[in-house]
Amino acid sequence: MITPRTWYDALSFCHQHGRAYVLITVLSSAGSTPRDLGAKMVVTGDSQYDTIGGGHLEFDAVNKARQYLLGGKDAQHVESYPLSSKLGQCCGGAVKVLFEVKSTHSQTLAVFGAGHVAQALVPILAQLPLNLLWIDSRPDAFDNLTIPAHVNTVCDPQPEGELRLLPEDSWVLILTHDHQLDFRLSETALKLAQFPYVGMIGSETKAKRFRTRLGHRQFSNQAMRSFVSPVGEQTIIGKRPIEVAVSISAQVINMLNNAPVNTTSEVPAE
Repeated sequence: MITPRTWYDALSFCHQHGRAYVLITVLSSAGSTPRDLGAKMVVTGDSQYDTIGGGHLEFDAVNKARQYLLGGKDAQHVESYPLSSKLGQCCGGAVKVLFEVKSTHSQTLAVFGAGHVAQALVPILAQLPLNLLWIDSRPDAFDNLTIPAHVNTVCDPQPEGELRLLPEDSWVLILTHDHQLDFRLSETALKLAQFPYVGMIGSETKAKRFRTRLGHRQFSNQAMRSFVSPVGEQTIIGKRPIEVAVSISAQVINMLNNAPVNTTSEVPAE
């Protein structure tokens, strides 16, 4: 998990993780100003990346950007800043600033694991109105794969850290090659308590074992209601990767259409 430092790194980061942002650009400058024409920064709801010069100008621009984010719509705004009269900065010049607001329109779905099922599943999901993030712990996981357009891929040796970067109310699908990693992802997702759907692939036996282990971590029945395993629509029969992928896709489609997810997940009795 790498924290972006520059505005262009921040743009990639926001697109990968489905975060709304505002790109701020100095359109013009006259006289003495903190930064020249073309200076940029990115502002999100809780962070800012790079700088347009600091001081009162940047403070006011960041506050305006966050007000625009609250509107929840893509937009462009231009603001003129006479620095001495409006902001009390001693440099005395003037700048014109462009605010480009990029909101998040669609449901974010994070798929953990790039194995056979995920390879069959992601091209289907990519055709749905989703902000799709595909994550794997292996550095070569996406080599030689055809990645559908608008699908963002992330290689992270500790992928559970990516959960903390997801927007609230994201959906999580756990399809990794490693049962221990599956458990860490499940436990972390439930601890964050912000994901209404945490689906995990596996047999009934694996699901029961995981529920028991999670129950020992003192998760409540309420928290466990978001944990769905085995994942997918169980009326669709078959174990081939494409059959499992269709089953999971059907469940996701139902959720997109506000159909309830059938799950009996609960903390087992001691």
